[in-house]
Amino acid sequence: MVAHTLLSSGTHLAAKVATAEASALSLVVLRLTAAALIFTLVIAMTPGPRLPARRHWPSFIAFGFVAGPLNQGLFLWGVQHSNATHASLLYALTPIGVYLVSLALRREARHPRRFIGAAVAFTGVLLLFVLGDKTLAGGHWWGDLAILGAVAAWVAWTIEARRLSPIYGGLRTSGWATIAGSIWLLPGFALIDWPELGAADATLWACLGYLVLGTSVVSYVLWNWSLARVDASRVAIFTNLQPVATALLAFVLLGEHLGWETALGGLLVLVGVRVAQS
Repeated sequence: MVAHTLLSSGTHLAAKVATAEASALSLVVLRLTAAALIFTLVIAMTPGPRLPARRHWPSFIAFGFVAGPLNQGLFLWGVQHSNATHASLLYALTPIGVYLVSLALRREARHPRRFIGAAVAFTGVLLLFVLGDKTLAGGHWWGDLAILGAVAAWVAWTIEARRLSPIYGGLRTSGWATIAGSIWLLPGFALIDWPELGAADATLWACLGYLVLGTSVVSYVLWNWSLARVDASRVAIFTNLQPVATALLAFVLLGEHLGWETALGGLLVLVGVRVAQS
């Protein structure tokens, strides 16, 4: 989950850079299609079933749309109209959403420490970004609303992946969902702005490559691999580390200032994660 957190933190920065040069629609179609091709090759070359059991086809078809076009489309469009730090802040809501939905579905028992840990960690996130005027000043509310929709889609996928990953493993669960999601997006090829992509520089393709390989393949496999072994709410709590890691990456790559609110907020996030994992 630490590796997943680092990869996902870079996702917010790569997505912001990429969406500055190309439309979210073009990016999500290319991203999901490329990831699906990689998963198809990997699944074909590794031991195990080529397809899930027929009883699980409806889940992969439905949640392939949720985890693919819905989640990634809303995320990229939202980042295009908001910013990377807003995205990392809103994704910190994932543990609370997963925990509450898991309780409602009776898939997890009540664990007060996990709720307290999530609350402490999210308090750290709020402190980190509310007091840092670089994050919640300005921006567009509709971009944030789209990112919030992406978070809701990710919560839904996390709950379902917790059920499927112990059966098929992280690789195949991620792969089949991604392949199903890419099929949903086939009509989108007709809407890609090819001249826009042709005029883009190497930075766009590097960011798109990161989003495909680093996030849609490696990061998703790590997420589902963890879900096969740990309760969904305990896995999701690591999402609260992403804003801290994103802030550090922004400091290193963009030269942003790290003040006392970053240190204190980061400490609360780490304490919250530790409490939830107890």
